[in-house]
Amino acid sequence: MFTLYVDADSCPRNLRQIILKAVVRRNLSVYFVADRVLKDVEQAYQQHTNALRYEAKKQGLDDQSSLREIKSSINQVQVEKGDDSADDWIVDHAEPPAIAITHDIPLAGRLVEKGITVLDDRGNTYTKENMAERLSIRNTMTEFRELGIFSEQHSRMNGKQTKAFSDSFDALLTSMLKQYS
Repeated sequence: MFTLYVDADSCPRNLRQIILKAVVRRNLSVYFVADRVLKDVEQAYQQHTNALRYEAKKQGLDDQSSLREIKSSINQVQVEKGDDSADDWIVDHAEPPAIAITHDIPLAGRLVEKGITVLDDRGNTYTKENMAERLSIRNTMTEFRELGIFSEQHSRMNGKQTKAFSDSFDALLTSMLKQYS
């Protein structure tokens, strides 16, 4: 089986909801890594844990000690505040096969080097074949911004971009499940 890692510092709430629903539906393991507690992730963990315990009770498990051991595979990791602390945690802990979700191009490059499949918040998948080009574009744009030639303007995520992420995420999960189950 594979594990999901989410750079949750920059992951919009609506995408976290898509990820959480897929994790619960397909019983996957996920780590949301951020420098703060994410209430929606915490709530999803509690709901999933309760649902798993309820299902175990329905199956006839009534030992309270055993029931308490049943926990959701939704994990939230709170790291120290600071540059790259979430990134470093993900790089240190992620091992193939895995999927990482991040908007951070340098983090994506570090993970691709480790053989991790990376998906960004717009539904683009990064691989060893396309990562060098993406890093080069990012570095050039950074230089332009520093020279005052170009100002970066991030558009708010719209429904079309959310759907693109959702579709790409579902296709990637389906592919990984076929490959690693």
